[in-house]
Amino acid sequence: MEIALPLYSADRVILRRLTEEDLMPFQAYRSDPKVGEYQGWSPMSNAEAAAFLGEMSRAEAFVPGDWFQIGIADRLTNRLIGDIGVCVASNEEHAEIGFTLASGSQGQGLATESLLALTNLLFASTAIKRIVAITDTRNVASIRLLERIGMSRLQTVDAVFRDEACQEHLFALVR
Repeated sequence: MEIALPLYSADRVILRRLTEEDLMPFQAYRSDPKVGEYQGWSPMSNAEAAAFLGEMSRAEAFVPGDWFQIGIADRLTNRLIGDIGVCVASNEEHAEIGFTLASGSQGQGLATESLLALTNLLFASTAIKRIVAITDTRNVASIRLLERIGMSRLQTVDAVFRDEACQEHLFALVR
């Protein structure tokens, strides 16, 4: 699906394609152990990160079955402050999201603004019926964020994350 860029503009953030020029801020927050504590990704080398950013800069948005990473940038400076992963299910019934925000940008409502913009973008650009997110039950900040944007907790399940038993909440937002 070809989507105009920037993908979506809000009051203080822009959702846009990641670019190879984002390497330094991307690596800064992606190598922060606190930021990555509950993330499914692991820090990567500069070469791996540059290749990933290059791939995402050219990838088609919202292809069913494929993850697409969207940059969150400061609206005034265009500096990357985080990213959101989106995977539209193969049957196009729902999309799963995951999000990361640099520690210096947390606690200011920027993640809320970004996810609200993303929900608007997804519902306007796709036929999905709902957006889902999965978070570790210990990740209180993400739980509060998902509730703040109107997502409902559907269930809690036992899981294994990084070889450690845990529980995860499944949240959903219906169109």
